[in-house]
Amino acid sequence: MKEELGIQPLDRIMVRLGFSNSDLVKISTEQLSHKMVQKGRKGRRLTLNIQHKILNALRALKPEDNFAIKDIFNY
Repeated sequence: MKEELGIQPLDRIMVRLGFSNSDLVKISTEQLSHKMVQKGRKGRRLTLNIQHKILNALRALKPEDNFAIKDIFNY
């Protein structure tokens, strides 16, 4: 059974900043996929490696906010 953890803070941050899943995928240098970002936003548990890919892409788009894993995922 797939574990659903509810909408993650990542989703609210992306909506607030006006970023789409595609924005993160385009800027990522780590083979981040749309599916990974979508799963992360909707609350599917991701591996730490994928969490870091998303975090690095978000930091690349908005470096001045200095996001951490705990800012974008609540599990």
